[in-house]
Amino acid sequence: MSAPDDSITPAEPPVRLSLPLEYQQDVFHELREEDALLVLARGLGLLRLVTNLLHSYDAAGNNLILLVGADDRENGWIGEALAEQAAVSGSPKCRGLKLVNTDLMSVGTREKLYAGGGIFSITSRILIVDFLSTLLDASKVTGMIVLHSERLGATSQEAFIVRMYRQKNKAGFLKAFADQPEPLTLGFQPLTNIMRNLFLRKPILYPRFHVTVAKSLEGKRKAEVIELEVPMTDAMRDIQNAVLECVEVSIAELRKGNTGLEMEDWTLDSALHRSFDTIVRRQLDPVWHRTSFRTKQIVRDLSLLRTILHSLLTFDAVSFNKYLDTVLAASAPPPGSTRQSQSPWLFLDAAHTLFDTAKRRVYTGKITEEPVARDKDGLNPVLESMPKWDLLAEILEEVERDMYLNPQPQDESNGSILIMCGDQGTCRQLREFLQTMHVDDDEVQDPDDDGVPDELREKKPSAKFMMRRKLRNYLQWKRDFARVSSNLFAENQKAINGTTSHGGGQANRGRAPPNKRRRMRGGGNINGAQRAANGSVHVAGDKDAHIQALMQELAPAETEDTAATKAIDIGADPLDNMEDYYELYSMTDLILIHPYDGDMDDHLLEEVKPRYVIMYEPDAAFIRRIEVYRSSHGSRQIRVYFMYYGGSVEEQRYLSAVRREKDAFTKLIRERGNMALTFGHEAANLDPQESFLRTVNTRIAGGGRLAATAEPPRVVVDVREFRSSLPSLLHGRNMVVIPCQLTVGDYIVTPEIAVERKSIKDLISSFSDGRLYNQAETMLQHYKSPMLLIEFDAQKAFTLEPFADLSSTIGTSSMVGSDLQSKLVLLCLAFPKLRIIWSSSPYQTAEIFEELKKKQDEPDPIRAVQIGLESGEDPEGRTFNQTPQDMLRAVPGVTSKALQRLILKYENVLEVANAGDDELSALVGRENGRQIRGFFDRSVWDDGSGE
Repeated sequence: MSAPDDSITPAEPPVRLSLPLEYQQDVFHELREEDALLVLARGLGLLRLVTNLLHSYDAAGNNLILLVGADDRENGWIGEALAEQAAVSGSPKCRGLKLVNTDLMSVGTREKLYAGGGIFSITSRILIVDFLSTLLDASKVTGMIVLHSERLGATSQEAFIVRMYRQKNKAGFLKAFADQPEPLTLGFQPLTNIMRNLFLRKPILYPRFHVTVAKSLEGKRKAEVIELEVPMTDAMRDIQNAVLECVEVSIAELRKGNTGLEMEDWTLDSALHRSFDTIVRRQLDPVWHRTSFRTKQIVRDLSLLRTILHSLLTFDAVSFNKYLDTVLAASAPPPGSTRQSQSPWLFLDAAHTLFDTAKRRVYTGKITEEPVARDKDGLNPVLESMPKWDLLAEILEEVERDMYLNPQPQDESNGSILIMCGDQGTCRQLREFLQTMHVDDDEVQDPDDDGVPDELREKKPSAKFMMRRKLRNYLQWKRDFARVSSNLFAENQKAINGTTSHGGGQANRGRAPPNKRRRMRGGGNINGAQRAANGSVHVAGDKDAHIQALMQELAPAETEDTAATKAIDIGADPLDNMEDYYELYSMTDLILIHPYDGDMDDHLLEEVKPRYVIMYEPDAAFIRRIEVYRSSHGSRQIRVYFMYYGGSVEEQRYLSAVRREKDAFTKLIRERGNMALTFGHEAANLDPQESFLRTVNTRIAGGGRLAATAEPPRVVVDVREFRSSLPSLLHGRNMVVIPCQLTVGDYIVTPEIAVERKSIKDLISSFSDGRLYNQAETMLQHYKSPMLLIEFDAQKAFTLEPFADLSSTIGTSSMVGSDLQSKLVLLCLAFPKLRIIWSSSPYQTAEIFEELKKKQDEPDPIRAVQIGLESGEDPEGRTFNQTPQDMLRAVPGVTSKALQRLILKYENVLEVANAGDDELSALVGRENGRQIRGFFDRSVWDDGSGE
């Protein structure tokens, strides 16, 4: 693999690489020497390695290199880094990264680009079509780099691309990268399978505990990290324990109801992980139609409870209470509902503790029937602030003192402060807190029940101003919430099981079962007739008079706030007083608040060069990024404050993520030690006579003629079908797949057989909008044997019952199955010549196609493309963007003919939506035009209220 190096002559400037650390150089040299799969721990600079590798080939100038699997942000990162490195190296042959990522780029343009060479980042679907249509000759490609290899499965598009590349090109290089070791440890011999799919033999593993990595990051230039454990408030701890109890009970219920499944990982610890509900759903998928409604509900509840746990540590008290209001409205059934469809965890005492404590963090007070006479009988604001806010203010004060005492450090860092958060919502919250934490001086005289002495509050920053404003907004929101909440339960039920509710219920609930009412009596300020969780958060529990009194109490502050809020309100119009905002800030005065952003954080550190970093939430990958940044730049000092709630789910999740990654690498190292080598069967070395005999059809009936062709069988496939795995499987069965823009059918198997492929989800939507009848009609016009292929997912049951989820029919899943079957019967009665093929998986479909092709002529791609086109219409000119077409297909009244007319007439979906009734009727017919216009004119508010 050293050939590209030889092309760099001594006369040219040397290729400069930005790999300062020893482990980075080792990895680079290993990858340059031979093809391999690199699995790197998160945060150790995977994209930097990819960029340097690409740059080393780019500087040679005569290469055609394909980058597969990169998303838009990674393309931006790599493109920018390649441009920088080309400028630093001064190599005249560098051409940078070219993107081929849209259907709008014409075939001719792509062909010219490929002929010119360079580095191309191409979306998988376009690359498959270009390889198959020989627009891009695989034998002329210098090499291929595959990112996110951990996602690569046997039927994935990337595996299809690698297979086509390796069939025609044995000499080109292939490097694969992954920075998520966990998926590589699932199933039987996962590493071996991925290596086989990539046609690679050597895995390179670099965990954080690798000797070279540890030596590189733990030397003299180690980053200074200050770990700060923040104690949670008693209320937060009570809420966390209550939610964890609910999670534990839910998992126990799940285990009890599904005894036949593998449940080793169904523990409280794994339930906190982000992908737990996906794992459970994947195990239940094959038997989903036989799974009880209760199990389906618990699966959904687990993800909801995990979100509540996360929200507890990131939302402020008012926002958290508001979120619980919506959770409750979505989980409680409408009044008069006989079916007990409430989530099981809402019946627990822990749920009552959760809702009650969450409310007491915002305001307290005894709810009575009498009108409010004095202030003390009403509701009093508590407004508990987050413990991390006070610590953040302290850290910022400490940083200011440090900067004052050490004004000019002898290094390249500019004294800016970088605060890293988990998401944008936390960033907004912190910005608001930092902007308002000193604005409460005017309100010191206000009567408060905080219990905090005035002289103490004057000295310390406080979130009181921000929290009072949030509470005012919350009380206003609560009044309007009753209107929205009536539809929430119905939507929630649809999401769980696809069944609609039998009445649009109000948010105030019906009477609870007797056992709950008994449990309620010890609960304090809640009406006995309501469910345990209800009175603690809902409007019905908090009398309007009390809420009015609380708003009156908050009102005095509002008049004082207005002047201050003008300048600091987050929602202020940025265009007001524009000239006041445009000025150059000194970097030492800057506090940057930024969410964690994966590999983009490397760029952030390089550009901002902060001296202080405050990690508001723990993130293992970011700590490593700082280690790499500090070790790479000896002249830049950096101090990191690492905050986490002690004894919290946040800490547990962080520690379990680190442990899981370490365990995954340990398993990979063990598997690499006893991994069997895969030797591929070289088709090129076959004897010509043997390859001819392989095409002979041996299944010949009595008197039949011997069918033998020197060329393999071929199938014409519509380009839109490359989103599915079927073309890859057909190619794997030695069929030539020809991609074309077809108007009629999805697969042309023989000159007489056209196949329209439908997944069950697609089948249901095709029936509902009438599209399937039009497709069947056009197939019958042009082909002797039209076929409808109904294809199921390989992982799911081969029955129609599970697809109750996808139908809007009210009733049980058996009714849904029979409803779909009756529609199919009507379709067959309307088109007696239409044949229906049932396939349990794409694998079986490939076998069926092979059977259909036996003793048949091969299809003509040119004729297949021309069928269904208007006379004189050019197939090349019909390459329109697919996404708007898919959107329009879902609109009632848009048939395939109407779609073609709409596409040719209008530029975009907006123009179609704004077109008049008469204009549409003239174009697509009166009835279709009326349906299209009616769809776009329909009000969103009507939906759900009439049901």
